[in-house]
Amino acid sequence: MKKNRAQESAAEAGEATARQPLADAEDAGGIRAVSRAFQVLRVLALGGEHGMRLTDVVRYCGLSRPTVHRLLQSLITEGVAEQEAGTRRYRVGLEISLLGLSRPARFAVRAAAEPYLQALADDLGDTVFLTIRAGSDSVAIDRKTGSYPIKVLAIEVGVRRPLGIGVAGIMLLATLEPQEAERICKLNAERLPAEGPTIQTIRNRVRTARAAGYAYSEVGVLRGTRAVAVPVLDAGGQALATITVSAMADRLSEAKLPQVVETLRKAATLISRRLAEMERASRSRAA
Repeated sequence: MKKNRAQESAAEAGEATARQPLADAEDAGGIRAVSRAFQVLRVLALGGEHGMRLTDVVRYCGLSRPTVHRLLQSLITEGVAEQEAGTRRYRVGLEISLLGLSRPARFAVRAAAEPYLQALADDLGDTVFLTIRAGSDSVAIDRKTGSYPIKVLAIEVGVRRPLGIGVAGIMLLATLEPQEAERICKLNAERLPAEGPTIQTIRNRVRTARAAGYAYSEVGVLRGTRAVAVPVLDAGGQALATITVSAMADRLSEAKLPQVVETLRKAATLISRRLAEMERASRSRAA
């Protein structure tokens, strides 16, 4: 007996309904795989040019070793990750840089800060960094060097570090609400490098920086150096970035610290004003 159109439609609807859970499961699996792939890429970014060992990627991601290995192989196939033959370490691949070229416009805060960063480097003679928060990490997005013969190039532009590593990360944490800062500290506790500060040390430094309004370290990333950072705030008091100066220890002694901090704060205020002006001009053009 032939089915009428109503029966056929009902059958088709039943088949579609039966397929839906499978499709939903496939979608969920695909979304989870993409999320995990980006999680791995962010961990690779922590290693910069030095790269990351497979064991470190596994530890930071909290995923199983086979899962991380499969993800890394897929990322390598797509060119967004690579493995150095000699060390077997994994790094972010060339394809990521090429994809980034499709959005050549720089960060607004970087554009606003650029002339002041160079003026700071010229004035102080030392290396100046502009650093922003990216989730639970800090990323240096600009660096200017001064005239002093010994350049303190503590980190490379673009390298990610867990918030709390370095004075820029301490300052960024200190500008957050205490509950949010503590949430990130707990999140990053398993991601801290073995040779770095403990999570309790980071908490103590954050409290000190919050009270002082700046973050200072007598021991910089490189031996024999020191560093200090101040926040760049928007009109609402939220941190947009930090300005950091890294210098040889004798050039950033506690006796010189107040003057350097004041110089940094003046530059931070000018950057905030310029950024606000740029945003107003952009809104006016759009209107």
